[in-house]
Amino acid sequence: MPEVDARDLQTNETDDRGRIYLGTEYANKRVTVAVVEVESDRPDEEDLAAAYRDAAENAETLAEEWGDTSDEAWTGLDE
Repeated sequence: MPEVDARDLQTNETDDRGRIYLGTEYANKRVTVAVVEVESDRPDEEDLAAAYRDAAENAETLAEEWGDTSDEAWTGLDE
């Protein structure tokens, strides 16, 4: 069995079922794979909470600005 140097390994993406294509050089060979790290493609809870807080603050600011603009527009129509 050929030895593989860890420096020769490349980081590869998996398909939606977690499968990885190793390439034709491993065809018809027994391959043992160790999972070293798993990364999520979703933001963590802290990131989501921060994003929701920012969105809520921005929505409040936007609503206030819209209220001011709307009041100005209605006042302009009365003149």
